[in-house]
Amino acid sequence: MLKAEHITKTYNAGKKVALDDFSIHVPTGSIYGLLGPNGAGKTSFIRIINQITQADSGDVFINGEKLNQNHIRDIGYMPEERGLYKNMTVGDQILYFGELKGMTKNDALTEAKKWFEKLNIDQWWKKKLSELSKGMAQKIQFVVTVLHRPHLLILDEPFSGFDPVNANLIKDQIIELKNNGTTIILSTHRMESVEEMCDYVALINNSKKIIDGKVFDVREKFKKNIFGITLSEVNDHQLETFKNKYEIFNYTHENNLVSFDLKNETEQNNIILDLVHVGKVRSFDERIPSMNEVFINAVSNHP
Repeated sequence: MLKAEHITKTYNAGKKVALDDFSIHVPTGSIYGLLGPNGAGKTSFIRIINQITQADSGDVFINGEKLNQNHIRDIGYMPEERGLYKNMTVGDQILYFGELKGMTKNDALTEAKKWFEKLNIDQWWKKKLSELSKGMAQKIQFVVTVLHRPHLLILDEPFSGFDPVNANLIKDQIIELKNNGTTIILSTHRMESVEEMCDYVALINNSKKIIDGKVFDVREKFKKNIFGITLSEVNDHQLETFKNKYEIFNYTHENNLVSFDLKNETEQNNIILDLVHVGKVRSFDERIPSMNEVFINAVSNHP
C-alpha cells in the first residue's frame, strides 16, 4: 500500500537531521506500528506522507504510484495534537471535514450517522466541542478521520485521553477497519497496543530505522533463550543434579510448587527430558520479550 524509499529530511539548513535514509514497506490491509522515542523522526515521516512537508530526498509511493495531491483523499490522518474547532457544533464540523475530503453533504451525513451509532454518540450532534470532555472529543476526532473511508489511515497516539472502556472500543473499530481492507499506520508509545494490534513494526531512533519486520519475528530476534518452568512433586536429589547442570534463577518454592527461570541454548526437548526426572512438569514457557522490552533494549543499545 505504502512504500517509502531512502527518505531524508533535515531542518535548520541541514543542521538537524529528522530522517536519515529511511525506508519502509507497508503491506495492504495490515496494521503497521511506527515506533520510536520522542524526536526520533516519526512525526516528520507522517507529515511527509500527508504532504504537509516534503522530503529532501527519496520517494513515497501509494499503491505503486508516486505520492501526489490526488492521494490526499485516500488518506485519513488523526494527529496527536487534535485539530477540531471548539466553538463549532459537532455535526457542523463533521460535515465540514467530510466535504473537505471530497464527500457530498448527504454522503457525509449518512456515513456520520453510522459512526455515531457505532460509538453511541448520537446525542452529541448539536453540542459544541467545548461542551465535551477530552475523551468525548477524541471520539469526534476519530470519526472525522475515518468518515471518508480512507484507504490509508494514519493514527498518532489514537488512545490518548481515553479511559480503558473507550480505548477498547476504538481498538475494536480500528481492527474492524483493518479486516475490511484499510491499511493502518499506528504511531504509539503503548507497547501493549502494538502487541495486540500490529502485524508489522518499524522502530526509528535518532532519525534512523533500527528495526523492522513482523511483530512476532522482531520479538523472536531479541529472545535470550530463557525458559520459565514450574514443577510439582519434586525429587530434591534430582533437583540438585539439575541445578548443577543448568543455569537457573528467580527460584521459588511455595505451595508444593517449584518455579524458576532457566537460561540455556540446549534443545528444548533435552531440557524437558531432564525435567521429568526432577518432578511433574506443570508449565514450560519460553520467555519471549515484550515489545516494551524490545523497544528499551533496542534504543538503549543504539547510538
